[in-house]
Amino acid sequence: MPDISLARSKMLLLSGTANRPLAEEIAAFLGQPLCQVTIRRFADGEIFIRIDENVRGQDVYIIQPTNSPGENIIELLILIDAARRASAARISAVIPYFGYARQDRKDQPRVAISAKLMANVIATAGADRVLAIDFHQHQLQGFFDIPVDHLYAAPVFVQHYRQKDLHDLVVVAPDAGGTKMARGFAKRLNASLAIVDKRRPSANVAEVLNVVGEVEDRDCLMVDDMIDTAGTMCEAARALKRLGAREIYGCASHALLSGPAVDRLSAAPITEVAVTNTIRVPDERRYDRLKVLSIAPLLAEAIRNTHSDQSVSSLFD
Repeated sequence: MPDISLARSKMLLLSGTANRPLAEEIAAFLGQPLCQVTIRRFADGEIFIRIDENVRGQDVYIIQPTNSPGENIIELLILIDAARRASAARISAVIPYFGYARQDRKDQPRVAISAKLMANVIATAGADRVLAIDFHQHQLQGFFDIPVDHLYAAPVFVQHYRQKDLHDLVVVAPDAGGTKMARGFAKRLNASLAIVDKRRPSANVAEVLNVVGEVEDRDCLMVDDMIDTAGTMCEAARALKRLGAREIYGCASHALLSGPAVDRLSAAPITEVAVTNTIRVPDERRYDRLKVLSIAPLLAEAIRNTHSDQSVSSLFD
């Protein structure tokens, strides 16, 4: 008889409602359908979830970003709990965008470290592993007491910009904290590096003080992990234009596009803003210079490698 203990568990893909189109793309790349799940709200707004297929002894991958509203994180937790109570073999939370990541330290009196709290509740719900893309800070991996595969959207962006005829490119970090990310882009695109000296007098407010590096008569690519209200990117673009930059491009992994973001980006001197679909971008948040690139092939390969116990870091070599 074959050794049942050595048999590989079947892969099962589940999706919440936060970004169903991305989950369907991932499933298509992996060549299998999404598991049937019933998700509905009671009259008072409580979320009801039932997995409609057998998951006993199977490896379950739950695809759900945790961007606002808070119901998205609750959906993820309930899906994890449902899979655990249905005796899944392993449960991997595939979180293209990890919400609350910016609340990662106690920098004021009497505030919560919400990123750590979210990491705790995901593990407590029953997740065995997390796959996520471009954490706001790399140290967030240490907030989890379970294994984390931290993926990068950079290969998707690099492929996109290599297809463009960019003139004497300089990659611009929007602040000192983004220097490492910008340097990685500059190396892959054979470009130079510039850094925006920025201060933030209050939340979601950015002021550009200076730009360190040569940008005159050069194409500029601003890289960041997310665009929220777009204040940082738009102020940086205006500063670059004042210094004589030619075409200005912007890219970010996560398109939150909150509040006045779309209006600000439309009015800014930015030729194109490229984002990925880690967060579903509704039609009302799209405009003619916004380019949405798919992260589905990268996530599908990461899931495939995780399931077959192969290296995930090899995807970025």
